[in-house]
Amino acid sequence: MRVLVVGGGGREHALAWRLGVGCSSGDRREIICAPGNAGIEQHAECVAVQPDDIDGILRLATERAVDLAVVGPEAPLVEGLADRLREAGVPTLGPGAKAAALEGSKAFAKEIMAWASIPTAEYAVFEEADDARSFAREMEGRVAVKADGLAAGKGVLLCRSVEESDAAVASLMEQRSLGAAGTRVVVEQLLEGEEASFIALCDGRRVLPLAPSRDHKAAFDGDKGPNTGGMGAFSPTRLVDAEMEARLVREVMEPAAAALAEQGAPFQGVLYAGLMMTPEGPKVLEFNVRFGDPETQPLMMRVRGDLAPILFAAAKGDLSGVTMDWDPSAAVCVVLASGGYPGAYEKGFEITGIDEMEQGEDLMVFHAGTRRDEDGRVVTSGGRVLGVTALGAGLGEARRRAYKAASGIGFTGARFRTDIGAREDKE
Repeated sequence: MRVLVVGGGGREHALAWRLGVGCSSGDRREIICAPGNAGIEQHAECVAVQPDDIDGILRLATERAVDLAVVGPEAPLVEGLADRLREAGVPTLGPGAKAAALEGSKAFAKEIMAWASIPTAEYAVFEEADDARSFAREMEGRVAVKADGLAAGKGVLLCRSVEESDAAVASLMEQRSLGAAGTRVVVEQLLEGEEASFIALCDGRRVLPLAPSRDHKAAFDGDKGPNTGGMGAFSPTRLVDAEMEARLVREVMEPAAAALAEQGAPFQGVLYAGLMMTPEGPKVLEFNVRFGDPETQPLMMRVRGDLAPILFAAAKGDLSGVTMDWDPSAAVCVVLASGGYPGAYEKGFEITGIDEMEQGEDLMVFHAGTRRDEDGRVVTSGGRVLGVTALGAGLGEARRRAYKAASGIGFTGARFRTDIGAREDKE
């Protein structure tokens, strides 16, 4: 079996690794990654084709006779990469462009939630800044202001006063801090509670839930500072037990899949619901249309067996009878980020300590923003650089192992949050 993983971050490193190590010893499997990074090259053949090069990815997949394409990032899905691959006969894990609009447009996602009666916050969509400000003021500024378009996880501004909501609207709609993504915004009631991530494979109608997880989006300890793409994650979480999992499948995932199918956009891929667990019950904050990053890193540590046939079943549109086996251990991912992230940061710093810290399949250092320089050294090339991910008998042990390893890795300006999973670890 020949598998193409599209992307070059920590999520793709975890996927490429799991797709390889899960393969039974008697099978042959070739993993190709486009473009990959300095860590992925240990597990896959890396080919210098960027995810947004739709024609280049299509050419690579067809020339290499790929049996399964797994698309990591959201942007090429929104641009129709999965449609092009399927048209060429390549089984692809990833929704077509019409279904991928669930992440590509916050407004469209809200429309689907309303259509399917999926619980979410009160909201309105605006194309004029003054109208958005007025709506936010009606809620006394306690709102989330969201860029409608893709913003690499940085398009949600949480506000708790009129001054903050006014500034958020101005930033997105007038100052265009996120470019065209903020031309239109969704302003919604600020929900209170604890966040969880619920991710499932979908074959067009059926959904197969993955283990529940939680990520930490804020830049600094105590959930302070601006939102990032994610500073760490862990799995499982006490917020989603078996009863809640069944409820989320019934009230969120299956209705979303059915609504998209009814609109002629069947969803074949990875459906991700970002949830706020409120006193009134779970409410959907957002939908994503791909594996979460960094949630994928702890999930890939916990999944047992061969992942490829499961992803292939979803890509082919038939998850009937498919089950997944999960390690009962906990897994924690701690992200090492560049100094200044999610703002401006420098690149090209040598990274030390990775080889000394990795300890086999229960402690992995997944590369996110790395490359090899002309001297063969592994250097930083992004804001989120590494995801140090460890298994442990419980959350406390997994945290200790991950943080011990993270502390042994260094590069100029390296920083990480010290409280990933801390709240649940104390309970």
